[in-house]
Amino acid sequence: MSAPIVTDVSGLTAAWVSEALGAEVTEVVAEQVGTGQIGTCYRLRLTGQGVPTSVLVKLPAAEQGSRDLLAGAYRGELIFYADIAPTVRVRVPTCHFAAIAPDSGDFTLVMEDLAPAEQGDQIAGCTVDQAREAVVNLAGLHGPRWSDPTLEDFDHLALSGPEDAAMLAELAGPTTELFIDGLADLLAAEDVETLRACVPVIEAWTLARPERFALVHGDYRLDNLMFAPAEVSPGARDVPAVVAVDWQTLSLGLPARDLAYFVGTSLDPAVRASSERDLVAAYHAALTSYGVSGHSLEECWDDYRFAMVQGPLVATFGCAYGTRSERGDRMFATMVARSCAAIRELGTLDLV
Repeated sequence: MSAPIVTDVSGLTAAWVSEALGAEVTEVVAEQVGTGQIGTCYRLRLTGQGVPTSVLVKLPAAEQGSRDLLAGAYRGELIFYADIAPTVRVRVPTCHFAAIAPDSGDFTLVMEDLAPAEQGDQIAGCTVDQAREAVVNLAGLHGPRWSDPTLEDFDHLALSGPEDAAMLAELAGPTTELFIDGLADLLAAEDVETLRACVPVIEAWTLARPERFALVHGDYRLDNLMFAPAEVSPGARDVPAVVAVDWQTLSLGLPARDLAYFVGTSLDPAVRASSERDLVAAYHAALTSYGVSGHSLEECWDDYRFAMVQGPLVATFGCAYGTRSERGDRMFATMVARSCAAIRELGTLDLV
């Protein structure tokens, strides 16, 4: 890309956007989207010739130290959009421009604006139909490059090794206690017990089942999904039924981690229990449509049960080391309650 990297909204001028998009932009109106905890995001409303009416622009954190600390996550997301997304079938926003400095966390990412799509709500949960759309879309990430050894050619992608697992296990206990202490008023006693029961198995769980791996989003949940508005009929949708965003946590691992994490944290336990068999079957059918073989539905279901530890693992670390907020606390508590119920009902810890 010929346009220079921009790290502040003041640089998102008509001239810069024209250069980034390769088309004439005569006017830009910027408005911030979201709270910008690990970066900033702006919607740019555009006037010009041959340009979209609006785009979304992601920029790094305002403070240089923070952006350099997050450089690896930023770089991973840009590599995903530029080099990996074209090789898979998961629905993501179209990338118009992506550039990052080689020696810092300075970057600019210009993407398709998905409006009128609506962001999922992690606390409210979703319908079974929305969950089905989401897991079929997820298969589009996993299936096309299922157990593809060339994925490790990317410097930032590698399967977890013994040292990674040992470090995670060492941190899991203190992190879980931080989470329990911080959200004590929002947690049921049975969920606290389940959280603590997960800690001793983390190391073995992390290293298990390496024979099946794929690209793993790592945080494939409702707040990171955009859904077509309910009032829009399927035949007239301006956007696909569901689109996945926020690719800074991409890694390699057991594919069912994404599946279990999404289903386990998105549906109330009773709804999940009555629909999960069908959801796993829909996901598995989509995998086979991408050529995945030698992975039976029975094995997929077993992986789903086993992978449910992903829910409390991500929630406890995210809450303990992220920026606390009232909504964030309720969100993490809800995710833990739902996924811990699934762990108990599915006998997950007996599989590790």
